Amino acid sequence: MPNQRPALADLIRGALVLLASICCTGRASASEVVWPIPEWQMSTPEEQGMDSADLARLVAFGRTRSFDSLLIARHGRIVLDAYYAPYTADIPHGLNSATKAVVSSLIAMVRKDGLLDSFDHPVLDLFADRNAANVDDRKRAMTVQDLLDMTSGLEWDEGFEGGREQSLIDLRRSPDWVKFILDRPMAHTPGGAFYYNSGNSHLLSALVTKLTGKSTVSYANDRLFGPLGIAPPFWPRDPQGVAIGGWSLALRPHDMARIGYLYLRHGEWAGKQLLPPDWVDAANHATVSMNANADPGLKYHNQFWAFPDKHVYMMVGYHCQVIMVLPDRDIVAAMTARDFCSFRKMADEISGAVKSEAALPANSDAAMQLANVLSDISIEKPTEIEPTSDLASAISGKTYRFPDNALAIKSLSLSLSGSQSGYAIEIDTHNPANPVINMRGPIGLDGFYRKSELTSFGLRAVKGSWLNKDTFVIDVQYVGLGEQRKFLLSFNGNKVSLRGTARDGRDILVDGEAGD
Repeated sequence: MPNQRPALADLIRGALVLLASICCTGRASASEVVWPIPEWQMSTPEEQGMDSADLARLVAFGRTRSFDSLLIARHGRIVLDAYYAPYTADIPHGLNSATKAVVSSLIAMVRKDGLLDSFDHPVLDLFADRNAANVDDRKRAMTVQDLLDMTSGLEWDEGFEGGREQSLIDLRRSPDWVKFILDRPMAHTPGGAFYYNSGNSHLLSALVTKLTGKSTVSYANDRLFGPLGIAPPFWPRDPQGVAIGGWSLALRPHDMARIGYLYLRHGEWAGKQLLPPDWVDAANHATVSMNANADPGLKYHNQFWAFPDKHVYMMVGYHCQVIMVLPDRDIVAAMTARDFCSFRKMADEISGAVKSEAALPANSDAAMQLANVLSDISIEKPTEIEPTSDLASAISGKTYRFPDNALAIKSLSLSLSGSQSGYAIEIDTHNPANPVINMRGPIGLDGFYRKSELTSFGLRAVKGSWLNKDTFVIDVQYVGLGEQRKFLLSFNGNKVSLRGTARDGRDILVDGEAGD
């Protein structure tokens, strides 16, 4: 309730400042290995040689990039644990394409177990039971390493730096994803040109299942998540039951950091070598150029992104879902967001907050600055609202239907009058097995989000307001999925114009009409 918010903010600030004033029981020590068993230890930034004021500025920057969370651990202790309302720490967050590096880690374990003789093993040999189409000498030469490095040479259109992602649309419509990927014709000689292809990653997930005799999810729970203390996570599967290798895994930020910490500790976890050290080292020395216009210095290897010049490597997903490892600083960072961010800037700002390898003196002013910003971002702020339009009653209860469009909205109905405001939306999934998702729930008309029940996919937080007498704006956060969409609905009698931004960044305008 609004009158309780100041008390909560004061409680958060007080607790953080108190932590900063406690005598340094967890002082910085790079030589002492601390394991997050059963949970992460917490520390002030200064105890680990970092500046609270710098971290406060970084948290504030995160708000400008629509962050959901930002976690930093140094010397095995969490020094920053920030959550931006309405997201909270207990909601698993979709990793998007950071899932790829988890799958590649499982492939490394399969190789360590002796179930894969070499990363240079030809892919088609491992799928000998499949009658792949468009087979030529180039496809026969494609190896597991080519899949890992995004140099498979398969023809693919994923809009890596913008575009329609046509191959992903077609993939989702296919009843057999592995067949769809294996059947792609070759566009390049394998091992040559880098091209971002989530199909490569899905083949790796299928290989985990094929070589271990277990589902990818079961193998991951046994060999990775279980040993790291991560409860079995939500991980959707394709129509054939294969865990989606290119995206879709969901983890809480503390668990994201555990995976990063496994890499920071060279594949070791509490005395057990889960990953080969040379596999971990290879991620830190990536050599495959990503040809990225946004940052030509980005390199790639084994489904990891890297800045070799900075000795920083990352698991990266769409909209800044990132697990970042900074070995020289003994730091792991985990961040989730609803927008893109500069990985290089984040690496520089995190590294720049390190002032010493030893503990710094307590700094009450900086601690208060950090406590204030952490409190501020954790509390939802209302947006300004305009007076309710006279149209609210006229449009309430009508169902507006739309032709096929890039926003994937088939129909929409609003209830904007009376005591129970709400929405009902039909979403086109492009999946023949489950072609439509029906979403309904409350909508906040007072500047605050109204939230749906928490599900495996997170929750929806929705609010709306009148822009003018004819146009209503809907603000939807898919909390835990790293997505936020705003839709403008301009009404004219029984007709409506829907405007929004597609996933690939295009502005979309589609006209609909009220119907039965």
